[in-house]
Amino acid sequence: MISDLNELKKKIFFDMLDLIGRVFILAHFSPDVIIGNRGFLPEEKEKGIVLVFNRRMNFDWGSEGISAKLVFGSATHECFIPHDAIVSVFSPELSAQFSVSPAPASPVKEEGRSKKRPSGPREKTVKSLHDKVVRVDFKKKSK
Repeated sequence: MISDLNELKKKIFFDMLDLIGRVFILAHFSPDVIIGNRGFLPEEKEKGIVLVFNRRMNFDWGSEGISAKLVFGSATHECFIPHDAIVSVFSPELSAQFSVSPAPASPVKEEGRSKKRPSGPREKTVKSLHDKVVRVDFKKKSK
């Protein structure tokens, strides 16, 4: 089933590329994703990174993922994006998007997250916000 999903991503990617000449992918953070020496910025680790591909680029969609030389600023980086890290294939020009849920994290990570569910921090945040509210009396003073 996963291989069928990866084939669907590939088909949509190349169909969009053929139609408009440019396609975007959203790749979520994973240790398997290689973004050259640049790596992921802190915000990209949370939200993912959007990468742009066009017809003139030299890239390879192989059996494991996409290998490409991508330019960030003025530097070229060797990149590899595994199929499982691709969560969205889209084209603003076509107003079209195909998205999937990110691949589940390893079972060890999931267990660590699900065992403790903090309830206190949210209450603390609300309380601390109320503590920081400055109360102003706008009533006109009488002389």
